[in-house]
Amino acid sequence: MLAFGKSVARVLVPRLVLTLSGDLGVGKTTLARGVLQGLGFGGLVKSPTYAMLEPYQLDLGAVYHFDLYRMSDPEELEFLGYRDCLRDAYLCLVEWPERSDGYLNKIDLEFSISSEGASRIVTVRAHTHAGKIINEHLQNP
Repeated sequence: MLAFGKSVARVLVPRLVLTLSGDLGVGKTTLARGVLQGLGFGGLVKSPTYAMLEPYQLDLGAVYHFDLYRMSDPEELEFLGYRDCLRDAYLCLVEWPERSDGYLNKIDLEFSISSEGASRIVTVRAHTHAGKIINEHLQNP
């Protein structure tokens, strides 16, 4: 997942929202870590499960990593400043987007991760024009 995340980072453009779905422990945070490392972040990337938001400042701009696992009400996204993050971010990564109950109105790329034994299967769905272009680059490197 780390290497795949780095390859995703190579084809990203500014102002994207990527969602990461899958069971506990399937590799969502590892994928996010790979994206951040691929964008040049050299520090520790931890799961934002308890904080629900980890901001990272990179040379390219701000990257916001949300983890909605513990969210009980989609209005909490407003409290976390989700709309402000969308406006200011180079990239927003959102784990457990299904807990947002439709609050995430702009999703460029959706990454669904499943496991088959020790292997991981990633399904990518694009929801915007930018997402479709990036998905094409991922499919045909």
